[in-house]
Amino acid sequence: MSAADSPAPSRTTPGPSAEDAGRAEDADRAVDEHRAVEAAEQAAAVMTAAGMARMPARVLMALVAAPADGYTAAQLAERLGVSAAAISGAVTYLHRLHFIERLSRPGTRVVQYAVVRETFYGSITSNAPIYARMAAFIDEIAAAHSGDAAASARATEMADFFRFLAERFPQLIDEWRQRQG
Repeated sequence: MSAADSPAPSRTTPGPSAEDAGRAEDADRAVDEHRAVEAAEQAAAVMTAAGMARMPARVLMALVAAPADGYTAAQLAERLGVSAAAISGAVTYLHRLHFIERLSRPGTRVVQYAVVRETFYGSITSNAPIYARMAAFIDEIAAAHSGDAAASARATEMADFFRFLAERFPQLIDEWRQRQG
């Protein structure tokens, strides 16, 4: 038997570390706890249609439907059937927007991701000054079209709508918080 005919040497790899075994148990637990997968995917599709990037929308909705302690990046990848790189980009984006938070487990390097409470309410409230600025700019557009009644009316209506949003969103959030107790 020549060297070319001999079997390749076998390579022995060490068994999983305790940390790896813990991650595997976490992934197994997550598989058993995935709930509302179809509803989360449909909600993500609506968010995508409204302009949010697809993967951040899917990750956000998966976290809305996650168990109480959230998901690790590996659990998110498993739930969504995507790569770790896709999850990494999405969680970075969502974390930057303050939609999700990173939760560390004491004594491990495992990071869980969870939705920040009142995320959307804060986001809407913080956009009120943006709506007011948009109204002011669109008022300038209306003024520049004083000789074109249709263009002026279109811009004025849009500016009025943005002013309405700037005034009402903070009030709506206050009403929501009162309603929640």
